Amino acid sequence: MAIAKAERLMNLALCLLGARRPLTKRELRASIEAYVEAFGSGTASGPGEAATGSEESFSRMFERDKDDLRELGLVIDTVENLDGETAYVARRDSNRLPPITLDAAEATALGLAARVWQQARLAAAASGALQKLHAAGGMPGVAVPEQGGERQLSTLEPHIPAREAAFEPLMLACRDRRPVVFDYRKSNAAHSERRQVEPWTLECWRGHWYLAGWDRERQAERVFRLSRITGPVRSRAAAFTAPVPDQVTVRETVERWAGEGATGTARIRLRAGAGYPLRARALHTRELGDGWDELEIPYGHGLDAWLVEFGPDVVVLEPAELRADVIDRLRAVAEG
Repeated sequence: MAIAKAERLMNLALCLLGARRPLTKRELRASIEAYVEAFGSGTASGPGEAATGSEESFSRMFERDKDDLRELGLVIDTVENLDGETAYVARRDSNRLPPITLDAAEATALGLAARVWQQARLAAAASGALQKLHAAGGMPGVAVPEQGGERQLSTLEPHIPAREAAFEPLMLACRDRRPVVFDYRKSNAAHSERRQVEPWTLECWRGHWYLAGWDRERQAERVFRLSRITGPVRSRAAAFTAPVPDQVTVRETVERWAGEGATGTARIRLRAGAGYPLRARALHTRELGDGWDELEIPYGHGLDAWLVEFGPDVVVLEPAELRADVIDRLRAVAEG
């Protein structure tokens, strides 16, 4: 929804909710700034100055706005005032929400969703919404078992980073179903390539955000890591050419690329203090000394592309084909 329309609808809703009596279309037209700017106040200053076309245009917009508010859930009653004119009112008792009560799991999920916006322009709005829920008693604390009872955790704050500049424009493009264009550098490439994508959804996995969508040039579903998008994301006013699936398995796709669909094991050397995601998946870990550890990790399709991201902190020991694939990818980057 465009910002101007959203603001106009909000003002209309507030006007209907705040009025002490039902208001006619004429009164609403003169009270809401967006209507005044577009059509005037509706009062003619001289003979013949009331524009019929303006009246008709305002009536059409008002009816659309009223229908949109009703579709959003606002209960608007139509009544007849003392002068026999049609008037409108949104009674507060008909539009009052029931008390909001969330359990610990729901409150945690809502808090995580709000923290996604910490680096985006809706950070203040998300923070304000959580504060209102806390003030109304709708955000319970998270209780943990403790000897003699339960203890409330007040310092635990889960965090989902959204630092990539591409996050917000891609989120809006997914919401509005608008194709996007951006430059993307694959893990084994030295230079970026232009991609034309119909974005479906965003998902965070192991601290990284991924976009799933339809790659127009490759005519196939693709998943892109936001940290590899270089330059701005540009959206286009055009329709999607491919249907959006009911369920998009972003995480499963990324897991396959990261070797999660393991068919064997691999041995690697990993620099001490580096590669936490690899350590989290390790089947066995052994200290080698001199600042290096040896890890045994699951090995599947795409593991070579993931290991390349750790650069000089990882050395593949076996199997030989994995070592060769990693060396080929590193050589391609160096030569590019």
